[in-house]
Amino acid sequence: MRRTPLPARCLHLALALSLVLAGAGVAAPAAAGTGYYLVTTYPDEGQRAVDFKYWASKLDGRVLLASPEIGLAYNVSARWYTELTAVGFKAGAATHRLVAAEWQNDFMLTQGEYPFDLAIHTNIERATDGSGEVGVEYGAVLQTEVGRTQFNANLFFQRELHGKVREPTELVYQWQIKYRWSEKLQGGVQGFGEVGQWNAWLPRAQQSHRAGPVLAGAWRLGGKQELRYEAALLAGTNAATRGKTFSTRLQFVF
Repeated sequence: MRRTPLPARCLHLALALSLVLAGAGVAAPAAAGTGYYLVTTYPDEGQRAVDFKYWASKLDGRVLLASPEIGLAYNVSARWYTELTAVGFKAGAATHRLVAAEWQNDFMLTQGEYPFDLAIHTNIERATDGSGEVGVEYGAVLQTEVGRTQFNANLFFQRELHGKVREPTELVYQWQIKYRWSEKLQGGVQGFGEVGQWNAWLPRAQQSHRAGPVLAGAWRLGGKQELRYEAALLAGTNAATRGKTFSTRLQFVF
């Protein structure tokens, strides 16, 4: 990544766009998959992937929640990543059921010419239970590198629509510090959180903050084929309830 001064207008553009959308009342998803998986946007034009994700949380040592996701991703260009995903969910002893369909689109605004690479992330989610509930998530994705260490910081706005009921726009964040020992083995720490309404945060005790270690890497399978993995163990609070979450992601790239 080439290092030259980053014009302030790039960061101002991302922040301004997010604030304008928030003020306009654009929606965001309920099943916030980005509360457990870091968004990074580096499209390799023409590359496709089958994307499997799974997280499981144990809250207060009793309630078990879990969510599998399966998606198909495509890098339309060197700046545009898109993915369609089916989202499942279960609580307690219940069986898994399909709860939503998602369409994610990420757009790179810079690609190596500045100290921080910047992208705009969007995700539209629709419930599959016939309720007609729709949500949208959008915001800024930032990444930089110092030697073999990668730094990520993402800020997203979320909102749910419940028919004619107007829901407040909420603010969520992601961060990660990861060291790349090799292509196959990379490790570090990552964190996720929700602070409540974007312009009126909840009291600290009611916010959600989770963090923990992460391992990731990739194996080349020949040609354009590649198997990527990521696994994290997060501890902290979810909707003010303490718990632990295991998340994993496997991508078959071709």
